[in-house]
Amino acid sequence: MTSEPTGGSTNYPALAQAWCAIRASLPWTVGIALVLRISWILIGHTYRFKPTDDNFGFGWEMGRIAASLASGHGFSAPFGPPTGPTAWEPPLYPYLAAVVFRVFGIYSRTSAFVLLALNSVFSALTCIPIFRIARRMFSEKTAVGAIWSWALLPNVIFWCTRAVWETSLSALLLAMLIWLTLTLEEREGLWPWFECAVAWGIAALNNPSLLSFLPAAGIWVWSRRIQFGRKSLAAFALASSVFFACIAPWLLRDYRTFGKFIFIRDNFGAELRLGNGPGADGTWMEYLHPTQDTYAMQQYRSMGELAYIDLRRQQAVNYIKSDYARFTELCVKRFIYYWGGPAKNFQSGWLGSAKNSLFLASSVLMFWGLGRALLQRRPGAWLLFWLILLYPAIYYVVYAIPRYRHPIEPEMTILAVFVLTEARKTRTAGLPAHQSADQRTDPA
Repeated sequence: MTSEPTGGSTNYPALAQAWCAIRASLPWTVGIALVLRISWILIGHTYRFKPTDDNFGFGWEMGRIAASLASGHGFSAPFGPPTGPTAWEPPLYPYLAAVVFRVFGIYSRTSAFVLLALNSVFSALTCIPIFRIARRMFSEKTAVGAIWSWALLPNVIFWCTRAVWETSLSALLLAMLIWLTLTLEEREGLWPWFECAVAWGIAALNNPSLLSFLPAAGIWVWSRRIQFGRKSLAAFALASSVFFACIAPWLLRDYRTFGKFIFIRDNFGAELRLGNGPGADGTWMEYLHPTQDTYAMQQYRSMGELAYIDLRRQQAVNYIKSDYARFTELCVKRFIYYWGGPAKNFQSGWLGSAKNSLFLASSVLMFWGLGRALLQRRPGAWLLFWLILLYPAIYYVVYAIPRYRHPIEPEMTILAVFVLTEARKTRTAGLPAHQSADQRTDPA
């Protein structure tokens, strides 16, 4: 007599099918990623920024500029006191934060929650370009693994739920730009070029550091289109015109305000000094920042922004010129900190060591994946090579903190998952022939 199947075994195929449908569904992945991030903001109370230092930890310079905009004093005062107009930060995120401040209150907890929720939306939406890049370059299995890694990894969730900054938006924009660049090699017409140029313009106004990758992306597209026998001169002319049209209003604002040409932001000299000078050890010398150093703040207020930045730049350049060997040593240290984890880990003990170990492991997997992709001549592998080479370079010269790596972590995630899925494929292919098909088949 045959026994009836239990309810659990009857439902198992249906549950398995439902899971298979969910795991490869972008809407589900984006939705779950967003729910996780919003839940963490609420459970961890990360919207409760400490009011110490007059709320400077709530958005730092961008928060200060947003507060100035929201209170009607214009794009100014990056450190709090009324010090006049500024170009210390790019405009996009401070204006976004200012709109939130105007609606929900300056430095209010509601504003904090809304801004962190917006960051979470940016982070969750990054799953979409990640999936498309990974599927185009590698396989759907790699794409699925990459988006779920991005959705679930704590280090990804950390930045969008903790920092009122442009970090998560930069990661989204850069991933979109990688995807658009990959498709330009084959798309016809001028509209794709218009889309890409607008995206680059938005990215520049959000984080000008992303532009370090723009020349390489342009050369890559040009060379690929030559291989396909497609004309590109008119398209490149259009894209260049649209890009400069996007950033021109802010360049004009800076020129009218300061009487000289400034490319979006002006603080590079000050940042260079925060990483290079007497006592430099390869990390950020935050004690020299105007918010930490009373004398530096006095200099900034009395000299004006441009003169202060020029002074800091000259101090850093003099230090570098005085001992190139020491500067080279500092650059090597910053390279290690960028990819291996910060030297100053504020979480001591095993937790800090574990975080640095995971940070380093993700970099190792990424480099391994990039090498494998280049050897296998995967489509777009050289594009990612130039991204990994060029984008971090400025931070080897200035200083490296974990937040500076986050904009390229979508691409790092793809390459790391590619290595892991390829290793699993190799291991499966090496199973003994006498094993059953069910044992050898990957359910993904």
